[in-house]
Amino acid sequence: MDPWNSAQDVVRCTLCKTSDAPMYCEVCHINLCKDCVEKHFSDSSIVHKVVSLQHYLTTLSYPKCMTHPDQQCELHCEQCDIPFCTLCVLSRKHLGHSQVSILKTIEIKKEVLQRELQELEKSIYPKYKEMASNISVQKDDLGKISKILSTAINKHGEFWHREVDTIIKNLISKVEEMESKHLVVLTKAEDEITHTISEITKSIADVKKLLDSKDVCRVSEHKSRNAEFRRLPPKLKVSLPNFRPKEINTDQMIEQFGSLSELSLPREEQDYRLSIQGAESSTQDRSLIDEPRLITSLKRWYNYELYGVACLNDVEIWTRGGDNMIKLFNIWGDLVMSIQTKSRMRPLDIAVTLNGDLVYTDEENKTVNKVKMMNAQIQTVITLQGWKPLGVCSTFFGELLVIMNSDDYKPTKVVRYSGSIETQIIQYNDRGKPLYSSNDTKYITENKNLDICVSDNGAHAIVVVNQAGKLRFTYSGPPSTTKGSFVPYGITTDSQSRILTADINNHRIHILDQDGQFLRYIDNCHLQTPRGLSVDTKDNLYVAEYKTGNVKKIQYYM
Repeated sequence: MDPWNSAQDVVRCTLCKTSDAPMYCEVCHINLCKDCVEKHFSDSSIVHKVVSLQHYLTTLSYPKCMTHPDQQCELHCEQCDIPFCTLCVLSRKHLGHSQVSILKTIEIKKEVLQRELQELEKSIYPKYKEMASNISVQKDDLGKISKILSTAINKHGEFWHREVDTIIKNLISKVEEMESKHLVVLTKAEDEITHTISEITKSIADVKKLLDSKDVCRVSEHKSRNAEFRRLPPKLKVSLPNFRPKEINTDQMIEQFGSLSELSLPREEQDYRLSIQGAESSTQDRSLIDEPRLITSLKRWYNYELYGVACLNDVEIWTRGGDNMIKLFNIWGDLVMSIQTKSRMRPLDIAVTLNGDLVYTDEENKTVNKVKMMNAQIQTVITLQGWKPLGVCSTFFGELLVIMNSDDYKPTKVVRYSGSIETQIIQYNDRGKPLYSSNDTKYITENKNLDICVSDNGAHAIVVVNQAGKLRFTYSGPPSTTKGSFVPYGITTDSQSRILTADINNHRIHILDQDGQFLRYIDNCHLQTPRGLSVDTKDNLYVAEYKTGNVKKIQYYM
């Protein structure tokens, strides 16, 4: 619609899609025609509040225009991602930009909020409550078993002379120490879950307030925490020790009296986080299906080359193309946000961090940049000297892995960063040979088992090293692959530690297991020049098609 030469479209009924909608339900947040009001009220499971659309619109709290502070904003520029008023239209601001009514923008946002609330109440909250209950039971069992162990030791000790009393006391002390350590771990886990439940409860309350809010700014600024809450802690269960008595032998009393088995506890934070990842994988065992299924094809998101995608969550996807814009779309094809790179040159790769921020690499100014979702401000976190960043990914521990080419054709390397601090360099194998080809395009991801996976199209291979940087395997296609015909680009991994890579020239996706064994192709979904790959939390695969500008959503698991 051209806002300077045509009138705004009339508001249509959300239910029948055809009639004008003079009414609005403030509970369900939908437009209604007169014929559909009665049908809407027939749903007695909800207490509806239907008012005139005019009344709803006049009571909304619209933001003030930044250019004309005395005017309310009624339109939203999708390219600039800002609201503006009718005077801005008359002054021909945002000329040629895609525009929608601010009401439509808020309606889309509230639909997302409704789904967020449902997930919090129906899925996330009950799981945390169940885990809190399980830990409480384990704490009760811990005390009982500790008492049983102490009793068994004392009973066995009655058959010994006073010379072994010290041994008995030492072992009981060890039991108490184990109980104390175990209790600390369980209490800590319980406290963390209780705190998270409190946060979820607060988030539920906040989302409910937003759903009933008429403050456009508050609704627009809301940032979902569902992705954070989905990462469930492990169902913590520590194996308890047992007492193994032996026959009395005076010469070998200490050895013969018996011993307690070692307490099995996470040794450090890394072990604990690995157990979290293991818990997530075990609860979602997804086998491959015989025939991958195309769920949807989002047409023509770009009118030119489309290079990559990165899932922000299950309904929003970041994309990058041949220009200097990084765009966030939802799964219905609506543009949610646009970010222009600092250098005004195209980004070479994009990724999403654990807390939902966007990261992109910029070859022009040799930087890695972070975009905060809260305010869309670009922050340069890494600046390189003599090297150009290529692919980037966020690790399970919140670090960044960056693969980069040198200005003077030195071997390509992978660098791990904690913030802006370089903590690890991966460049050569055990024989001092380069792991990666020089120059050419490369992308990087981290697997659930903490392997670092690189698609090296210059070497026509996927190169996988472990967390310490030791080469695990190189994949150059199935045994029947003609040498050099495999040209990998985008790479991603799923919840089962499978590795997926885009074979752009052969128009298909390769799926490997975590040890580099070829499992199958995805070659039946009419793929055309697949380049960028990403998976959401449900392992749905998003494929960016380089030449068509389309994004395809594919299911390949049961």
